[in-house]
Amino acid sequence: MKRSVVAVAVALLASQAGAAGSSPKVNYMLHCSGCHGPAGAGNPEVGIPDMRGAIGHFLKARHGREFLIQVPGTSQTSMNDADVAVMMNWMLQQFSAAEVPAGTLPYSEQEVRQLRANRLADVPGRRAAIISELKAQGISIE
Repeated sequence: MKRSVVAVAVALLASQAGAAGSSPKVNYMLHCSGCHGPAGAGNPEVGIPDMRGAIGHFLKARHGREFLIQVPGTSQTSMNDADVAVMMNWMLQQFSAAEVPAGTLPYSEQEVRQLRANRLADVPGRRAAIISELKAQGISIE
């Protein structure tokens, strides 16, 4: 019984995604919340970072903007580039608006397409370098 309720809920969310014109919130729930949680809290104990109050800081690091699109969950999603751009812009405002640098341009479909085509070979290494760069700026996130 529980499985059928979950299956119906997933089917409803999927149908709403198409009807809502690829709502960024629905896309986040369908493609990201399984790991990062509905509120973006993640699960840091198992290596899934908390995005709240943090992802906006990534835009302050030299390769941080690219990193947010090149992480496997984003670069390998089944969503198209336009939906990824809209969702990422939504996520930045939803989970970390205060940390986004003033004047930051939103992600565009073309930018996302370019970044997704250049996948990272060493995701943990790139993340560590970004975190280190942010720490040098006095920003502490994990």
